[in-house]
Amino acid sequence: MPAPGPAGTEPAAPLAERMRPTGLDEIVGQKHLIGEGHLLRRAIERDEVPSMILWGPPGSGKTTLARVIAEATKSAFVPFSAVLGGVADVRAIIAEAQERRRRGGGRTLLFVDEIHRFNKAQQDAFLPHVERGTVTLIGATTENPSFALNSALLSRARVYVLQALNEDDLHELLERALRDESRGLGTLHLEEEPEAIRHLAQAAFGDARRALSALEVAAASAAARPDRKLTLADAEEAIARRSLLYDKAGEQHYDVVSAFIKSMRGSDPDAALYYAARMLEAGEDPRFVIRRMVIFAAEDVGLADPRALTVANDCRQAFEFVGWPEGWIPISMAICYLASAPKSNASYKAYGAAKADVNAHGPLPVPMHIRNAPTGLMKGLGYGKGYRYPHDYPGHHVAEQYLPEKLLGRTYYEPSDQGLERQIGERLRHLREKIREGQDE
Repeated sequence: MPAPGPAGTEPAAPLAERMRPTGLDEIVGQKHLIGEGHLLRRAIERDEVPSMILWGPPGSGKTTLARVIAEATKSAFVPFSAVLGGVADVRAIIAEAQERRRRGGGRTLLFVDEIHRFNKAQQDAFLPHVERGTVTLIGATTENPSFALNSALLSRARVYVLQALNEDDLHELLERALRDESRGLGTLHLEEEPEAIRHLAQAAFGDARRALSALEVAAASAAARPDRKLTLADAEEAIARRSLLYDKAGEQHYDVVSAFIKSMRGSDPDAALYYAARMLEAGEDPRFVIRRMVIFAAEDVGLADPRALTVANDCRQAFEFVGWPEGWIPISMAICYLASAPKSNASYKAYGAAKADVNAHGPLPVPMHIRNAPTGLMKGLGYGKGYRYPHDYPGHHVAEQYLPEKLLGRTYYEPSDQGLERQIGERLRHLREKIREGQDE
């Protein structure tokens, strides 16, 4: 039977609880915060820990880091639920912290999980004691503190951003749990297929708790068989996710990404959703998929439907707000919109044509009448002379030439007849005709 894990953990506790790190060097990931020489690590080692907010996705180690900080600084660790606790509980915690300090028992580290759920009464009750140093506050949240917490609380705490664990981090954690005989599964003496551990690390989407919980279930299945071999099938069943043929570093990756983009370009939302699911269900970073959608909205939908770029950016923001697993919902919505939208790459091609002229002709002189003239000398040289302000003319337009003389009459942007671009094209044809007429005069 496994021995107890971190301070007081029961031997029968879940694997994820038993494997909680007991020191900074046991924590996987977050090297940007607790790696050698980094700011938070130095503060912990000097016992100068400020009140702080730990912001990161589920399973990234917020509670673990708070416990390790308490252990390293020999502080009393007092957990508090922002959902279940009330003002009376706050008063009791503060009274205990004051008594602990009076007895010379050291500082109190108050850990508030889901701190974004703090109500105003709770915040008002805590703030003065945080300010006086009666307690050191560590809040954990999956929500953006800028939106989820009030300014008074934020002004008294530093915000540290935790990142989702990558596959290498999770792989290291799972291997450690399999081999650890005191807290982990080492006494089971399992032989594992490398694909099984790789799949658990991939399908956990950066969540250490989820990865370890799935490993515990898979290991129980393997231990019940004579060969005691932890297989890919065990891993798939434990995490309820099949291992899909999709190598993020190989040809399969580029094939599926290409099919995804071409399906949206071809206005086939069904195929686009299928290839997106292929990527996401195999463990592709959702941000990679969303990034391709933002590019697609500008490149392939363009001004045929300018809202497409807004939808893609809203999808990016929504995903960062809700995270995984619900993040697929705004992704699916945006895919359906982009694939169904009218298409035009006219603005994309227009820049390429303008760039070609820049490369071919170099920095041609800007026409004198549209140059800036901030000084009397420049005005005397003719800078800005004859410029006509469009808003002073009917229709807020005046027939004028803005391109360098060598490029007179050059047209880069040719709107398509799709969606809004049909209207844009009609307006531009009218305005360009007026310019040509003005030149002829």
